[in-house]
Amino acid sequence: MIRTVIFDLGGVIVPLDFTQGYTTISKFCSYPAAEIPRRLASTDLIVRFESGQIEPEKFAEELSELLGLKKIGYDTFCTVWSSIFLPHTLIPGELLDRVRRHHRLLLLSNTNAIHFDMLRRTYPILDRFDEFVLSYEVGAMKPSPRIYQEAVARAGCRPEECFFTDDVLAYVEGARKEGIDAVQFESQEQIERELRNRGVSLD
Repeated sequence: MIRTVIFDLGGVIVPLDFTQGYTTISKFCSYPAAEIPRRLASTDLIVRFESGQIEPEKFAEELSELLGLKKIGYDTFCTVWSSIFLPHTLIPGELLDRVRRHHRLLLLSNTNAIHFDMLRRTYPILDRFDEFVLSYEVGAMKPSPRIYQEAVARAGCRPEECFFTDDVLAYVEGARKEGIDAVQFESQEQIERELRNRGVSLD
């Protein structure tokens, strides 16, 4: 029996558009949009930030140096850095309300302090979750066993009593290795079907 339902954030609750993000960043830096992901991949800066190893201000400083960002101020930097997110959500708050009537509701995400602060302020749908299991707070990123184990601990039940969905297959497989019932996210309709098949009441 499923007692806790766990959702990923980016690509499941809130849609991402990295091309839009890189285009926005390119307006303030020394590199074209197509070069930015290659520059980011050449360093472990994102991993360090999303696993909580560096503070936001230090991250802004290091990223500005890496990309040759103009001096735009920290608040503007945060806005530019968060431009990957689109305004609508992929699932409605009403679905989460139905799940939460009978089940504990958790969010499990690889994210960072800048993004999550913006997301909390911008997307009221996040207020529906009972707990947030965030990589930068846990100090581990999916698919590390540690972050799934933390999610199970916060769920307050056995791994097999947790249902998890993520748009990244490797993260779904990581959850399954820890005994969590997990599926790759495709759509709202698919997740509703998966939940109902597991006896999760959506009425």
